[in-house]
Amino acid sequence: MQEPVSPIQITLPVRQLVEFLRRVGSIDNRFTGFDRANEGARIHRKLQRAAVKEHADYAAEVFLRGIFAYEEIEFTLEGRADGIFTAADGVTVVDEIKTTACPAADITPDFAPEHWAQAIVYAAIYAAQHELEEMRVQLTYFQVDEELILRFERHYTAQQLQEEVEALLAEYAPWARRAVEWKKARNSDLQAMQFPFPAYRPGQRAMAGEVYKVCRDGGQLLCQAPTGIGKSMSVLFPALKSMGNESVGPIFYLTARGTTRTAAENALAILRDTEPELHLRSVTLTAKDKICLCETRECTPEACPYANGYYARIKGALWDVLDVPCLTAETLQEYAKRHTVCPFELGLDSSLWSDVIIGDYNYLFDPVVHLVRFFESAGDYIFLVDEAHNLPGRAREMHSAALTKTSFYEAKKLLGKGKSSLKNALTKVNDVFIEWRHRAEEETAARDGRFGKTFFLKERSEEFDHLLNRLCEPLEAWLDDHREPDETHTALLQLYFDVRAWLRVADTFDDHFVLQITASGSEVRAAQLCLDPSAFLADSFALGRAAVLFSATLAPASYYKDLCGVPEARAVALRSPFPAGNQGLFCIGNVSTRYKDRDASLAIVEESLATMVRARCGNYLAFFPSYAYMEQAYAQFKEHCPEINCIKQENAMDEQQKAAFLAQFVPGPSQTLLGFAVMGGVFGEGVDLTGDRLIGVGIVGPGLPQVGPRQEQLRDYFEQTRGSGFDYAYRYPGMNKVLQAAGRVIRTPRDKGVVLLIDNRFAMPDYRRLMPPHWSHLKIIYDTEELERELWRFWEE
Repeated sequence: MQEPVSPIQITLPVRQLVEFLRRVGSIDNRFTGFDRANEGARIHRKLQRAAVKEHADYAAEVFLRGIFAYEEIEFTLEGRADGIFTAADGVTVVDEIKTTACPAADITPDFAPEHWAQAIVYAAIYAAQHELEEMRVQLTYFQVDEELILRFERHYTAQQLQEEVEALLAEYAPWARRAVEWKKARNSDLQAMQFPFPAYRPGQRAMAGEVYKVCRDGGQLLCQAPTGIGKSMSVLFPALKSMGNESVGPIFYLTARGTTRTAAENALAILRDTEPELHLRSVTLTAKDKICLCETRECTPEACPYANGYYARIKGALWDVLDVPCLTAETLQEYAKRHTVCPFELGLDSSLWSDVIIGDYNYLFDPVVHLVRFFESAGDYIFLVDEAHNLPGRAREMHSAALTKTSFYEAKKLLGKGKSSLKNALTKVNDVFIEWRHRAEEETAARDGRFGKTFFLKERSEEFDHLLNRLCEPLEAWLDDHREPDETHTALLQLYFDVRAWLRVADTFDDHFVLQITASGSEVRAAQLCLDPSAFLADSFALGRAAVLFSATLAPASYYKDLCGVPEARAVALRSPFPAGNQGLFCIGNVSTRYKDRDASLAIVEESLATMVRARCGNYLAFFPSYAYMEQAYAQFKEHCPEINCIKQENAMDEQQKAAFLAQFVPGPSQTLLGFAVMGGVFGEGVDLTGDRLIGVGIVGPGLPQVGPRQEQLRDYFEQTRGSGFDYAYRYPGMNKVLQAAGRVIRTPRDKGVVLLIDNRFAMPDYRRLMPPHWSHLKIIYDTEELERELWRFWEE
C-alpha cells in the first residue's frame, strides 16, 4: 500500500502575500510626506483609541493565524488585524487602517487592491475560527495632509471570503511549489556538499567547527582568525551545512566594504564550481546610487522608465531571475534592463527568495535602511559579520546625527523675499544656533580652548527639538507644493531628511549619548553623538538565530563582545597558519612618537625606515597615525634618501587614485618602493598585496586616535561605565589599526616579509598583551646597527 504524500507546507505573512500579488503602480520616491509614513503606528493607535469609544468591543492589533488548503499545498497565513469590532447591526467588522499622503480625491474604493485583499484574508480567518456566516470588511484611510478620515466597506459571506482567499492562493501556488521544490533540493545538496578543497588549512577546520555549532544550536560567536585561514569559506561552508541540516536561514553575510562582499561572492563561486548541480541562490545587495541604470538617479515614474509601472512587471522579472543562482550587481542590471524594472528594487525583491544575502552592515543594523521585509520580527536568520572590528564605529555613525546653522540660513535665503510660516520656523531654529555660538565662545574663553569653541550637554535640547518638530509641518507643506527638482527643492528636501534623522536620534537619546555644539567663525554645528551603540546592536542580533562576528583583529575579546552587544558570545582566537619564521617582527624601542615628541622622533623614524628598505630590494609601506605626521616624515625622507622611490597617500583619494597607488606595487620590482600611508585609512586594511608585491611594513606609533573633544567624551564615558576609559577610547582602537596595517604583509603561506614597529610603547606590557599569539617572537631593538644585522639575518635565512 502506497503511503500518503505529505502536503507541501508554507507559512506566509498575510501582508507579504497580498502585496506580492495585488500591488500595482510605480515606484515614486519623490517627496510625498516621506517620513510621515513612519508615524503610521502613532496614527493607528490614535484611530484605535477613537474606535474603542465608538465600539465598546473594539479589539486592536488582533493576531490571526489560519490554515488553508489549496490542492496539495497547506498554507499557514498569519498577521495582525488593526481592529475587529461588532457593528450596530450585529455584523462583525475587520478594520484595516492605512495612512497616506495621496490627495484625498485619489483615495477611492479601488485605491489599493492589496489593502482589500489584506483585510479579506483577516476576515476569512476570523470567520472560520468563530463560525460566522458573514462579515464586513472596512478600510480606514487617514489622509495626513488634511487629517481626513475616509472609510469604505464591503460585505461578504463566509463562503465569499473563503473563495477570495482561495483565488489568492491559486495565484500564489506556482510560486509556493517552486519555493518548496527549491528548498527541498537545496537542503539535500547542502547535506551532501563536501568541503571544496583537498584539505583544510591550519586553523580552518577549528573555525568551521565553531561556526557550525553556533549556527546549529543558536547563539553568538566572536572569532579572531588571522589572515590566511580563509575566513569567508570558513564561515560560509559550515553555515550552509547547518542550513541544509537544520532548515534554517536565510544567511546574511554582512560587510563593511565592497572588497569583502567580493570575497563572499568568490567563496560561493568556488562551492558552485566544485558542485555544479548545487542548488544555492545568492543575491548581493548594492547601494542604489551604484546600481542605478539611469545617468541621474530620480526615482519617479516620469523620470525613470524602470520605476514607471514597476509593480506590473516585477513578478515576470522575478520568475525569470529565480533561475539564476548568483545575482550580482551586474546580473541584476542585466535582468532589470530585460524586464524594464529597477535593479535595486529587483535585488530587494529577490532577497526574499534567496538562501544567502550579501550586503552592507546597514541592511541589518541601520534603523533607517534595515530590511523591514525581514526584520519586523525575529526569525531563524544566520548573521555572518565580516571585519567585525569595524562594527562599533559604524554603529555609532548610524545612531548619530548632525545639523549645521548654514543649512537653515541658506534654506531661508533660497525661499526669497516675503513672509511665510516656513521662513519664520527656519529663523527660530537659526536663533538657537546663534545662542549656542555665543555660549561656545563664552565657555572657550573660560578654559584653555585647546579643542576650539565647543561644549557638550548630557541631555538633548528639548527646545531645539520642539522647534524642529514645528518646522516639519510648513517644510512638508512647501515640499508638497513644489515637487519639481531645482536648487531650492534639492536643498529643502535634504534639510527635511536631515531634520527627520535628527529627530529620530533624539527619540532614542539617553545616557549613551551626548550633544556636542561646535562653533567655527559664523558656522555652528550641533551633533547628537552615540557613544555606546551596544544596546542597539544587541537588539539587532536578537532578530536572528545565530551570529558569527569574525575578523583578523578582535583583541581584546571582552572589548568587542561588550561594544558589539554580544556579551554572552563564545570567543575564540585562532593561531596564524603560517610559519612564524616567514615574518620578521622587530620593535624600535629607543624612540617615542607621542605627539609631544613628534619633531624629535623624525630622525630615528627616517633611519629605521631607510634601514628596513635598504636591507632588501622590494615594495614597502610605512603607516603613520595622522596625515600631518606622515607629510612631515615623507618630506624629510625624500630629502635625505632621494635614491629611494617614494609615494604617499593623498587625502580623499577616489577609486581610480587608490587603484593607481596600489598598481605601483608590482611583483618582482627592479627598484625599491616605499609608500607612505595613514593607519586606519584606505590602505590600512582590505588591501591584498600577495607574494613580493609587499615585503615589509613599518608602523609608526600604536595608532592612538588623536586627542580631541569627542575622543575625550568617549574616554570619560567609558571610564565612568567600564572603568577603562583610556583603553576603550584610545589603546584598543589604536592597536586594532596597528594589527590591521601589519596584516598587509604575509598573505599566503609562501609570503615572507618584515613588520617594523617604531615606538617604545610597543615594548610595554599594556600593548604587548594586545598582540596576537604568533607575535611572540617580537625582538626589541635599540639602534640602527642592530636592526641592520637582524634584517640581514632574517633575509638570509
